Amino acid sequence: MPLKLEIVTPEARVFPAKDAEGRLESGSVDSVVLPGVDGELGVLPSHAPLVTTLQCGELRIAQGSKVIELAVGEGLVEVTGSYVRILTDMAVHSDSIDEKAVEEALERAKHVLESLKHGEQQEEVAAVMASIQRSTAQLHVKRKRRTV
Repeated sequence: MPLKLEIVTPEARVFPAKDAEGRLESGSVDSVVLPGVDGELGVLPSHAPLVTTLQCGELRIAQGSKVIELAVGEGLVEVTGSYVRILTDMAVHSDSIDEKAVEEALERAKHVLESLKHGEQQEEVAAVMASIQRSTAQLHVKRKRRTV
């Protein structure tokens, strides 16, 4: 019995994707490995129900012999015995990552972080740190696929 997977960001439903005619493809998967607060979390069919937080990192989806890799941001995960719902602020397929643009965004964020006074502008520091984490996750996923 396969799992049903749904990944949603504020901009769009990322998984299942739409086919050429605009219909939703199958959201059935064999397993999902996601970055959780305590490390990687593997989800198989009949997994115990849980709700947990999603951390920035790499999400892997197994569909038969195919593995789909995405860079994901922070969010929430709901697991039932047959369904996984992921609500996240970012989910990017490895093929869609523009490495040069992400590297430039990472450098800009690092410069902004250096210019901020850490004791005073805590909200801005947190936002820049989140941007750095998302960029780092994208670069990890993109560079990993290049070396495989």
